[in-house]
Amino acid sequence: AKFPPEWPYNDAVDFARQDESDDGIFYEPSRLVYHIDDPAIEALTKYYEGCFEEGEDVLDICSSWVSHFPKEWKGGNVVGLGMNEYELSQNKQLSSFVVKDLNKDPTLPFEDDSFDKVTCVVSVDYLNQPKMVFPEIARVLRPGGICMLAMSNRCFPTKAFRIWLQTNDLEHIFIAGSFFHYAGMFDPPSCDDISPNPGRSDPLFIVKAAKKSS
Repeated sequence: AKFPPEWPYNDAVDFARQDESDDGIFYEPSRLVYHIDDPAIEALTKYYEGCFEEGEDVLDICSSWVSHFPKEWKGGNVVGLGMNEYELSQNKQLSSFVVKDLNKDPTLPFEDDSFDKVTCVVSVDYLNQPKMVFPEIARVLRPGGICMLAMSNRCFPTKAFRIWLQTNDLEHIFIAGSFFHYAGMFDPPSCDDISPNPGRSDPLFIVKAAKKSS
């Protein structure tokens, strides 16, 4: 794929949402539910098993009460950043968590080169300032560290940005890949289709990129 030379989005239009009220209100009720079906969850956990090394430091953004990390995996500093304090407090895979609305302040409250991996599960479509967030992801990753965006076709439509609702699964892959591309700090992005039962259960795609080593 070839991306246009300049950022191709009209932020005020493409990243607008049907519900522009304070996201804190929407996410205030705790939702201890799964946002993808069981086969997709199993596929995601198995995918992580092949990617995660013991002792790695991982940041899970848009995190919640479950991160779908492998049960046997022992991470180092495993941090969740999300919107709901109770949900995050119930996530047994985190060593710590931060409550933060990245749509209000798209900076990550961590030092440079802090993490080996950054994960984001079925939530990139809620980040309405991706042009600001993805350079931040690169900043907190160590050189060669990888950001993995797990994406399906489910969402809260009132909170997903407009261009996401107007496009299909394949176009979503290019949109997410473009966020890495225009950050200018990642190697070329790629996608793994790990949909467990195409047409019978939730699709699942991993769009990922490594932070440039130099």
